Amino acid sequence: MARTTHTVTNQPPPLLGYDVYSADRALVAAVERHLDPAVREEARAELSALGRTSGSAQAQEWGVLANENPPRLRTHDRYGGRIDEVEYHPSWHRLLGKGVSAGLTSAWARPGGHVRRAAAFVVWTQVEAGNGCPLSMTHAAVPALRADPDLAAEWEPRLTSTVYDRELRPAHLKAGALFGMGMTEKQGGSDVRANTTAARPLAEDGAYELTGHKWFCSAPMSDGFLVLARAPEGLTCFLVPRVLPDGSRNTFLLQRLKDKLGNRSNASGEVEFDGTWARRVGAEGRGVRTIIGMVAATRLDCVLGSAGLMRQAVAQAVHHCSYREAFGGKLADKPLMRNVLADLALESEAATTLALRLAAAYDSGTAQDRALLRLAVPAAKFWVTKRCAPVAVEAAECLGGNGYVEESGLPRLVRESPLNSVWEGAGNIQALDVLRALRREPEALDACLREIGLARGADHRLDAAIKDLLTGLADLEGAEARARRLVERLALVLQGALLVRCAPPEVADAFCASRLGGDWGASFGTLPHTLDLAALVERARPVT
Repeated sequence: MARTTHTVTNQPPPLLGYDVYSADRALVAAVERHLDPAVREEARAELSALGRTSGSAQAQEWGVLANENPPRLRTHDRYGGRIDEVEYHPSWHRLLGKGVSAGLTSAWARPGGHVRRAAAFVVWTQVEAGNGCPLSMTHAAVPALRADPDLAAEWEPRLTSTVYDRELRPAHLKAGALFGMGMTEKQGGSDVRANTTAARPLAEDGAYELTGHKWFCSAPMSDGFLVLARAPEGLTCFLVPRVLPDGSRNTFLLQRLKDKLGNRSNASGEVEFDGTWARRVGAEGRGVRTIIGMVAATRLDCVLGSAGLMRQAVAQAVHHCSYREAFGGKLADKPLMRNVLADLALESEAATTLALRLAAAYDSGTAQDRALLRLAVPAAKFWVTKRCAPVAVEAAECLGGNGYVEESGLPRLVRESPLNSVWEGAGNIQALDVLRALRREPEALDACLREIGLARGADHRLDAAIKDLLTGLADLEGAEARARRLVERLALVLQGALLVRCAPPEVADAFCASRLGGDWGASFGTLPHTLDLAALVERARPVT
């Protein structure tokens, strides 16, 4: 009889079988704050249902399998015919189908739709972030398509549907459709005005033939794509259907799939257009202005996605340390580890609070909130997405060696964490966009300062930070070289103002002391020891 060489002890149980939404106190508070009371109960029920699915062993297994079995490109069929299809593991389709049915593409047509969708996006990201790409692109295509009322009337019901139909067939035969996007090219990258893809008008009104390439095509198995190409009057936005109305495949030549650091479950491809049929969206020469509504919505999704990744990383770290014992007690009760966990929790809550406020601005639709979005979205995209990677890495370290092992799930979060700062315009693009808004759209700055001003006088450290920000904004000469510092400060002051107004006192106090008051080191775990760190950790603990 074999001897037992050891007994497994002092290991935390898996973080499974819990409601991801209801266990996130900051997210729940934000949803309750921003939703009309008439829809709160309905939203609470739907988000809690998605939260339970997200925390289930089955859904978490889908995420693991989708990453372990990444998509494969099939350019030709067995007879040599060109098909340009991407094969996914069944778990990918289960994830994407659940995301669609949960309303992650249907924010535009229901009360409080953006706040409800934003919260769901944060929750579902914690299962697997890759399927967020087609969900985000489909959601964000709606404002761009509205530049052409006829196209919007045709496509919007399909894009906002809660039916996932994976088959490649004419869109008019489908109950639901997904959209992708192709903007960047090899020679230009983020400088889309350097695009060379050519659009030649056809006899049919609004129809064109495209010739060129796209270096990054998001969600290449979608039913349609918004792309930029150069028409006779300049850079123009086009809708490229994957399948034409007669059932034939549009010319959409997938050259290869990107081999990415993370986001392994999701396909990103390089595509060639060679006589590809397209329909113009908006006026010729107004492509950037037409597609900018899509870009703004996807940038907010980058903020939401990063908030979701941070929340899951922090939840895993706090959960582990609440069970793991070392040096005579629970790790979470050790003063230094408590400081680290509290600091991580603070970063996560600040990200969630800002992201949900921006989603609420979409719902309100007031002129002031539209102006707020113009400045606050790129500022939040710049800052929140950059905070994701250090949070994920530090959270993995909280698990020690276990956090470096794939089975813990933390390595997948670490690999995913830089993505949202790169996609939809990297840091410099966001910083320059903020400067552009400051110089050309004074109403955007006014809206931001009004939002910040609602908290003025409540905390002396916030007041000092506001004064410092105003000094930096007073002179924009030579601002490009210091744009990152300026945008970082704007984002931090926005977060601080929101927390002072909305968060528990211990959260606001800790944020103002560290992020605004300067009593903070260069690494996590350097909060002032006089703060109520235990309350911060307890607030972040996922109750299973």
